[in-house]
Amino acid sequence: MPQDRLEYDIKEGVLAIVQRSGTSFYWAMRLLPPAKRDAMFAIYAFCREVDDIADGEEALETKRINLQIWRDEIDKLYDGTPNHLITRALAEPLRLYGLAKEDFVAVIDGMETDAIDKLQLQDMAELELYCDRVACAVGRLSNAVFGLAPEKSRQLAKSLGEALQLTNILRDIYEDAERDRIYLPKELLARHGVLDPGIPDPDINEILAHPGLVEVCIELAERARLDFQQAQAIIETCDKTAIRPAIVMMKIYRRLFILLE
Repeated sequence: MPQDRLEYDIKEGVLAIVQRSGTSFYWAMRLLPPAKRDAMFAIYAFCREVDDIADGEEALETKRINLQIWRDEIDKLYDGTPNHLITRALAEPLRLYGLAKEDFVAVIDGMETDAIDKLQLQDMAELELYCDRVACAVGRLSNAVFGLAPEKSRQLAKSLGEALQLTNILRDIYEDAERDRIYLPKELLARHGVLDPGIPDPDINEILAHPGLVEVCIELAERARLDFQQAQAIIETCDKTAIRPAIVMMKIYRRLFILLE
């Protein structure tokens, strides 16, 4: 197959994954210059694929095997021998933008956390690490494509990524509970009297019904509010055209956050 035809097929395959996901950020990515657009589509497709594994109905061991396949594929990408459609699509963005391998690995690590049959984060440090893996790492990859300097990229990814993920957690408390996932840290729940820290396996329904849960959500919401403010301050110092997708994401999630309040 001619090289240009192969590259076209890879791009079309990635585009199909992005469009099939129904993401509200499609047009924000679509309006980027072609090379940056293709890079963002490939990053998004990777995130979509590993997220689908974590959220799937397969047994935990099967999920871990499938996530290990992606770890191996990321190794191949950085060795210059990618096999999968998505990692082949990531090869050129890697060359152009210096995407960090550890950020792809961090995303997979975050998906391994989500894949656990019964998830309960223990403390704020675990919550921060989870947010870093599933949201901030994606931000660092995106910011590399947008052309942000490393330190500004790190700062924006941390504040905006954490704000977005905390908003997701606050929005999805009951939906996550149905999947035996409690992202509200056990330490925080105990501090507000929602659970006894000495109980290793607290009852999810009791957590959801406890009046102290409101105070837990208020505390996390305050942290998210500060993260949004910090992200906005950083964005004011950036080329807004270059980081348009990040701005769109922040506006959408900030509206959602206000509705949750």
